[in-house]
Amino acid sequence: MTRAKIRKLVTVVEEVRAEMGRAVSPPTRRAAAIAVIENPFAGRYVEDLEPLMAIGEELGGILGEAAVRALGIRPDQAQGYGKAALVGAEGELEHAAAILHPRLGKPLRAAVEKGAALVPSNKKRGPMGHPLDIPLGHKDAAYVRSHFDGMEVSVNDAPRPDEILVAVAVTDSGRPLPRVGGLRHEEAEGKDGLR
Repeated sequence: MTRAKIRKLVTVVEEVRAEMGRAVSPPTRRAAAIAVIENPFAGRYVEDLEPLMAIGEELGGILGEAAVRALGIRPDQAQGYGKAALVGAEGELEHAAAILHPRLGKPLRAAVEKGAALVPSNKKRGPMGHPLDIPLGHKDAAYVRSHFDGMEVSVNDAPRPDEILVAVAVTDSGRPLPRVGGLRHEEAEGKDGLR
């Protein structure tokens, strides 16, 4: 298997304790685990992106487990997830797609136990320090509106032109003080990825 050449790992935990002057109890928490990796195809067109797909599979486990660990929860206590990648200037969006889509999801789902719903994703190109939005959704039921969210991350020195910043986010709850209706977390069955 191709191994990712990781320059840096970053983990960020966000805990919201109050919103609009109201207490959020228990606090909502989300963690992002980020890998800054070398882009093996920077600066050139390559037809076969298999090595990036293998890197995605490797990073799905590394980053998913790191995010769960950062929250200090058991895998079954994770409620939401998302993934994103930011490609440096010498890469292309298809490099991010190769990392995120074919294989990253399976090890991420193992890290959060189950994960019946599609993993929301985002990909973009940008310079060092550029913000990356990781879209979030409920891990088992896409119709749980309280978990439609996002987490913005950035790394001040990444991605360099020949790098890719790959990020996974995991939550232990939905948005703070949700009140737009829809299926609730407690009602989710997680059988079809929707309900």
